[in-house]
Amino acid sequence: MPDIAYPETERGDLVEEHFSERIADPYRWLEGDARGDRKLVAWIEAQNAVTQEYLGTLPGRDVFRKRMTELLNYERFTVPLKRGERYFFTRNDGVANQASLFVGHAAAGQDRLLIDPNAWSTDNADALAEWAPSDDGRFLAFGVQTGGTDWRTIKVLNVDTDEQLDDAVEWARFTRLAWVPDGSGFFYSRYPEPEAGTAVSARVVNHAVYFHRLGTPQTEDRLIYYTPDRPGLLHVADRAVDGRYLHISSTPGSNESALTVVDLSATDWTPRTVVASMDAEWTVLGNDGAKLILITTDGAERRRVVSLDLAAPEPQPVEIVPEAEGSAVLNDAALLGGKLLIGYLVDAKTEIRRFDMDGKPDGTVALPSIGTAGGLTGNPAEDEAFFVFTSYNVPTTIYRYDVAANTIEPWAESKVAIDLSSIVVEQRFFRSKDGTWVPLFLIRRTDITRAAPTLLYGYGGFGISQVPIYNSLQLAWVEQGGVLAVANIRGGGEYGRAWHRAGQLENRQNVFDDFIAAGEFLKAEGVTPPNGLAIQGESGGGLVVGAVTNQRPDLFDVALPGVGVMDMLRYDKFTAGMFWMGEYGSPAEERHFRNLMTYSPYHTIKAGADYPAILATTADADDRVVPAHTFKYVAALQAADIGPRPHLVRIETRAGHGAGMPLDKIIALHADMWAFAAHWTGLKVGA
Repeated sequence: MPDIAYPETERGDLVEEHFSERIADPYRWLEGDARGDRKLVAWIEAQNAVTQEYLGTLPGRDVFRKRMTELLNYERFTVPLKRGERYFFTRNDGVANQASLFVGHAAAGQDRLLIDPNAWSTDNADALAEWAPSDDGRFLAFGVQTGGTDWRTIKVLNVDTDEQLDDAVEWARFTRLAWVPDGSGFFYSRYPEPEAGTAVSARVVNHAVYFHRLGTPQTEDRLIYYTPDRPGLLHVADRAVDGRYLHISSTPGSNESALTVVDLSATDWTPRTVVASMDAEWTVLGNDGAKLILITTDGAERRRVVSLDLAAPEPQPVEIVPEAEGSAVLNDAALLGGKLLIGYLVDAKTEIRRFDMDGKPDGTVALPSIGTAGGLTGNPAEDEAFFVFTSYNVPTTIYRYDVAANTIEPWAESKVAIDLSSIVVEQRFFRSKDGTWVPLFLIRRTDITRAAPTLLYGYGGFGISQVPIYNSLQLAWVEQGGVLAVANIRGGGEYGRAWHRAGQLENRQNVFDDFIAAGEFLKAEGVTPPNGLAIQGESGGGLVVGAVTNQRPDLFDVALPGVGVMDMLRYDKFTAGMFWMGEYGSPAEERHFRNLMTYSPYHTIKAGADYPAILATTADADDRVVPAHTFKYVAALQAADIGPRPHLVRIETRAGHGAGMPLDKIIALHADMWAFAAHWTGLKVGA
């Protein structure tokens, strides 16, 4: 490969003092508006030109792009929501850039298109976001996401007439949509309108829950709940199917939350905080009269089910289903057909167990195979329910579940263009640096019995579990003879709250140690050849990739950090970054500052080391992890003496943090990443 002439990046002389340490930030100017600052736009265009010229020399990019398009050309559905006699669900018939929303009727037997977001913009970068039908199914509230941003505009559709109402709600963000029982309006969460020109980068504070009554302007929306004394909290409101209560979860950005309820059967809708502390999770499943049924980590690291009697002056949790024995983690639950259905993670795989409403065990639900089941939906009083099942070698299938008979049948199956009997999934365990056993999934072709180029994926944060799911993009790598490895590193939720906390704040190094140990395991066990290991992660996982690359540049051969959090001293300055302080710690506190400086990817690049090939990816409209993180990180990489391999950045336009990205852009992005990884790991790509 020819030497790469990176675009020249202006280097400033800014130095700031943090707790008696002088920290340089020479690329602060790259924090400008990626869509409006002419100087920055020119830099982006120059970086993209160099990157695309280089990627154009790689064999296999067109092969990956073509094959991904074929592998994604199958019908994909979401779990239907039944309201009245109507079933609402999204469907993508194949390679449409955006999924469309459909409605079916129990007696009609034919689905009807309600919303096609592919008609909203010429580049299909505008997407259908959150949506919710009213209890009787007559109205549908839906969010419009424009160009990848986290901001939403909420609109309303009359389902009977297909008429879009004049209602429009602006500046919604981090919201759910919850209708009142009579369908006269809905609750949502929003921020104050930002100053002109600052919507992309402004910090978001003063989140609040409002009620919008149909047929009225947004200026008349009723403020339901906010906390002016704590402007940094998130307040997300929801209501269970046929639920009497609006429940509001308030959190600083961690999994733990306070709980406030509004009795919708009352006339005054007075918010009542029933759990004031933010020491545990509280997730409402529904209510039995004045008793709330909830999932909580209060008194249970791996969650339990309790009730709270709202008729009591000070409700106290009463246990219904205790924390499971062993390592099983309560991951998903629903009140369906007079039963309590609970999905447990057991070594990152799903089991669904049945209970009577008093907590008495009532058997299990037989799943099709080992994999992931979730999204249990239905009416507490009806036997018909739905859930989704998937695995690394099982396409996502929607199942109809008869609660009374305890039987399942496919409701929507997918026919894919790959022989999945040729794909094998194996779970292995490895020891991390401190001796902790960590699970790892391996996915490869049945005939790949020797060491092969491997793509190692990880996340490790916010208690989010990495569970088996079907992914056509990853299978394009496996189909070519590569191995996919998914590491269930600490910081996730695979083993409950303790597993998360073991990778949180000052324990963050455990996350990196686990990921490094996964790479060492893959090479030591002969899964991966000595020079054939690529690593990938996105968002918090992008941080992991950046951090471990700096700590062990000798171990990895390719690094693919996507939309990563790379500047740990300033992450809290942008948009929603303040909500991550419970995960990473505040840079303004010395103990956290010292810890952050041990792994911040932007600050810990090792000059003089021989680095792997790096292709960092981001998007100009990402207003969650702003692209400045990646810009500054890549500028620092390109300026450092870290070896001859390429250190490039790919910057998508009219896209954000990932949600709502049109399918053609998703395919192009992954084709570029896989071709880059294939070249530098030695994977031979054929037709």
